[in-house]
Amino acid sequence: MKHHTVADVMTTDVLTVTTETSFKDLVALFVERKVSALPVLGRDGTVTGIVRETDLLKKEELQRDLSTGLGTVRPLRWRGGRHAVAAGSVAGEVMTTRVVPVHPDVPLTEAARLMDKHRTACLPVVADDGTLAGIVTPRDLLRVFLRPDADIRDEIAGDVLQSYLGTNPVLVHVDVHQGMVTMTGEVERKSMVAVVLPLVRAVDGVVDATADLSYAIDDSHRPAATPEAKPWPIGA
Repeated sequence: MKHHTVADVMTTDVLTVTTETSFKDLVALFVERKVSALPVLGRDGTVTGIVRETDLLKKEELQRDLSTGLGTVRPLRWRGGRHAVAAGSVAGEVMTTRVVPVHPDVPLTEAARLMDKHRTACLPVVADDGTLAGIVTPRDLLRVFLRPDADIRDEIAGDVLQSYLGTNPVLVHVDVHQGMVTMTGEVERKSMVAVVLPLVRAVDGVVDATADLSYAIDDSHRPAATPEAKPWPIGA
């Protein structure tokens, strides 16, 4: 089965900034262009960090704490790294450098795992030379669930049933409605019944699947292999 990759859903017209982009310009880009993250590029065109909307909110939080904490110890919690980020005036001072890049050929499932593991709202997509090729967000990864039901049905019939399992797809009725798959009919062998649902659920765009299938051949009780006969000793 062919799975969609990051290249299929990523945004290629990426709005980027440099480490010297001012704080106010960053705010303007977030507000006017309605983006949630901005890749920060170095002089060689490689990604050095990412600025997120939440990174800029640290400055507002710092100002609130300083104004309400005068004469108290509350501002002390801002000393160190967090204070430096919140007090930053350019992208290079407020960006996060914990960037998790992906290659355009990475499957969407792997991109989703990386996004969840690293708790990041976007993944910069980098080419072989390290330059930015695009960006992928959770919204991009969800696009796969907008696949037409007819495309999902055709893939199940052609790739899962016929090519992978080797059973006759004509004998299996596949119904797909809003990504929900229902299968009835007959497959060739009993062993196929147990694996068909995991295979169908792995098809891009499938929300869930159920199956009520019979089989033509029970291959669960194959005869044990006959031990190889040993020659009688000479003279026996």
